[in-house]
Amino acid sequence: MKGQIYYLSLASFFLFLCLTLSSCQKAPDPITKTSFKLNTVITITIYDSEDTSLLDEAVSLCDLYENLFSRTRETSELYRINEGLQQELSPDTESLLETALSYSRLSEGLLDPSIGPVSSLWDFHAEEPAVPELGQIQSALPLVDYKKIQISSHRIHMDQGMMLDLGAVSKGYIADRIKEFLMEKGVESAVIDLGGNVLCIGSRPDGSPFQIGIRQPFAGQNTAVAVLSINGQSVVTSGIYERCFEEEGVLYHHLLDPNTGMPCENELASVTIISDHSVDGDALSTCCFLLGTEKGMQLIDRLPDVQAVFITREGEIRYSQNFKAS
Repeated sequence: MKGQIYYLSLASFFLFLCLTLSSCQKAPDPITKTSFKLNTVITITIYDSEDTSLLDEAVSLCDLYENLFSRTRETSELYRINEGLQQELSPDTESLLETALSYSRLSEGLLDPSIGPVSSLWDFHAEEPAVPELGQIQSALPLVDYKKIQISSHRIHMDQGMMLDLGAVSKGYIADRIKEFLMEKGVESAVIDLGGNVLCIGSRPDGSPFQIGIRQPFAGQNTAVAVLSINGQSVVTSGIYERCFEEEGVLYHHLLDPNTGMPCENELASVTIISDHSVDGDALSTCCFLLGTEKGMQLIDRLPDVQAVFITREGEIRYSQNFKAS
């Protein structure tokens, strides 16, 4: 009997020792990959896996989707549609276009995926960007009208000369697909940063939320005016301070008003959206910027599970009614 007691006690001790050592094991160091994709610097960081092939596959998804959604890449599906060479839509392109059209209706037409004839005149990535000639803009404006886009039986129909530009929603859609991929592979803690579009998977390995900063407009990359505590959500910012240039003392930015073909003129410097899905944050940050502070905030306050931070050119910070401070 004493031998049995000793055996059980020894087994219990080793079980306790294993559990103790297991609980004291250090969590793996995060793995990360940075690359230039989608005309920006992207970074994907995984906190609960050491499998670097997941990073490679996640980054490669950017190429896959860019070959669908790029307005300028000649091999892309969107380019072929704009050139009249293709009408049939892939499932991803149809889904993204339907999302864009839904936000067109929500924003009173200010987010318009048919902005292509106008946006193609502006090149904010050029070495010496310049304001297009007014005559070019005026000629392009009649071709911008989301109501003339029809989708039936997975095929698109629009007037000759119309062009799609899905840049206002595509990065959010891609971030959501990368998140789906990583979660299918068992990842439960990660941050996907597609340059202004940040999407979190879960929280940090210790259970604490990720800390995501909102950049102060026109300040350095590491200058934050607010820090958000994020669990599994998306943070997307649209602002006038990155894709922009000055000409004769006037600032021109990439957030174009489809009614004028010119950069939107209002009091805002940036809009940040916190939402469950990055494609929604992408669309809403643009919608709200174009709507302006009052109408934009009214829109956000009508939507469930969406928060916003508006920053004006004067530096005033305004929060939506349901905003939760970190």
